[in-house]
Amino acid sequence: MTALLLAAVCLLTCLGQIAQKFAVESWRGQDSGIAAKLLSPWLLLAVACLGGGLLLWLGVLRRLEVGVAYPMLSLNFVLVTLVASRLFGERIDTRHWLGVALIVGGVALLGLHA
Repeated sequence: MTALLLAAVCLLTCLGQIAQKFAVESWRGQDSGIAAKLLSPWLLLAVACLGGGLLLWLGVLRRLEVGVAYPMLSLNFVLVTLVASRLFGERIDTRHWLGVALIVGGVALLGLHA
């Protein structure tokens, strides 16, 4: 159950980041005011995803020590990097991929301890 909660937190947080990116991309070339931007569907989706992730995170913290749980959120770097390269066509260099590999290795080591 805890692993499922952690996965859901990571997924919601990643989706929130993607929605934020889509929100700012949708604002390009618009002269709309701050109110219109704050009410954009992408930004509202981002807030909903991040808010849902926060609520599930509280459930994770009830089950795990924060020193074990928090590093698991580093998997968001992996997810966002994959989405950035595939969905947004961002170029990810070798150094970045090596960093992602180190993050995955670190999370795996922590997962063995938990």
